[in-house]
Amino acid sequence: MLELAILGFLFNQPLHGYDLKRRVAHLTGHVRPIADGTLYPAIKRLERAGWLSRQTEPGSRAAPRHVLTLTDQGREELRRRLREADGTAISDENHWFTVLAFLRHLETPADQAAVLQRRLTFLREPSSFFYEGERPLAAEELDDPFRQGLLKIARATSEAEVGWLATTLKTLAARGLQ
Repeated sequence: MLELAILGFLFNQPLHGYDLKRRVAHLTGHVRPIADGTLYPAIKRLERAGWLSRQTEPGSRAAPRHVLTLTDQGREELRRRLREADGTAISDENHWFTVLAFLRHLETPADQAAVLQRRLTFLREPSSFFYEGERPLAAEELDDPFRQGLLKIARATSEAEVGWLATTLKTLAARGLQ
């Protein structure tokens, strides 16, 4: 998720490490704050892979600053990761939001639609946070008002997303036919 966010934010413009950290934190930090000890090793991995380049600029009042730029290979890697998004990238909400934030970088409506279709398929599978044996329990089956609330909120969120996905898939299909 972190590497995808780094690649995604650098797709349109070079950024200083601090600016990149701030943007990643705004996207994912409410769930997992981004520490320097996490961000900078990820940047170094991406740089070693040839997906990022780093240029040093003199600092105006402090130490030199590093500007990170996505390479052509980095752009392709981002697109590959988006095209192949599946599993946790589709089922985990935080990973999904990161995928969704950069899905516009896929070049064809068909590629975008394939990812959205995987998410839609996942959302249509019966599930719950609470089970009776293997059977998922609905909010109406629970006596606990807090668990009921959790399931009702989750259901409303899922229903809203399913509606958005259906509409967006229709739009992408129409674009693909033009």
